[in-house]
Amino acid sequence: MDYAEHLPPDDLRRHVQCLWLLRDDAPGDGIQTIWPDGRCELLAELGVPLRFHGADGAVRADQPLCFAAQQLGPIRLQATGPVLCLGLRLAPACSGLVAGKRLPALRDHAPDLHTLDAAFAGAFRAAAQTVVDSGSPEPLWALLRERCAGFAPDPLAERAVELLDGADGDLRIAELAERLGVGLRTLQARFLDGVGMTPKEYARVRRLQALLRTLDAERAGIADAAARHGYSDQAHATHDLQRWTGITPARLVRALRGDPDGDDALQLAAAFVRGASAQ
Repeated sequence: MDYAEHLPPDDLRRHVQCLWLLRDDAPGDGIQTIWPDGRCELLAELGVPLRFHGADGAVRADQPLCFAAQQLGPIRLQATGPVLCLGLRLAPACSGLVAGKRLPALRDHAPDLHTLDAAFAGAFRAAAQTVVDSGSPEPLWALLRERCAGFAPDPLAERAVELLDGADGDLRIAELAERLGVGLRTLQARFLDGVGMTPKEYARVRRLQALLRTLDAERAGIADAAARHGYSDQAHATHDLQRWTGITPARLVRALRGDPDGDDALQLAAAFVRGASAQ
């Protein structure tokens, strides 16, 4: 498996976090897991589409082009052939770049991009293929410049994201509203409209991601890492880890630190946390 991320040019960094490419010419048939990160993505599957395993037990083929909205739990995917997938990870306050006002209703869904904007879906598919063929991300940056020119993120949602990211999610939402000088209901409504999840949900996801990064980069125990990121105790952190990742902390730590490639089901999840596949 080869997973790599590419930062956008300066003029697009307000709207896009990164472009990523995933290649695997000979994937196993195990189920891979991806954990929530508070970002929506535009996805183009240029190889054999992955198979999606829902929490309800349903299994379906992924859409070749889709919009991955905010997720409130782990996503489980299974390869059925060579994988070649390209994703554009949007900045949180720009999650509505394609979905628009439909964004809040799309939580835990990944609709066909054509159902949101058929013309853009066609252009995205063509640009994604050109990126793969040429080895240059510029065709997608050009497409996004055109799209972003007519899109203005909500400044309140944007500032709220900035504060929550700066605190790694360890900030009470009432305090966040006070810092922003708005009522709690106003913040909650505008954040949901702009980001696609509530500020409380987003804070929990960002705190989870901070905990995952600490466990990945350091040898601190779960209790020490939990205390550093504002969890009340190890049990609190363990509960959140299991809820958001669907696995035990011990298995997670082994995948992230001790043996990054030792658990096939977590290779992709670990790559998403660290921004690159293990070498």
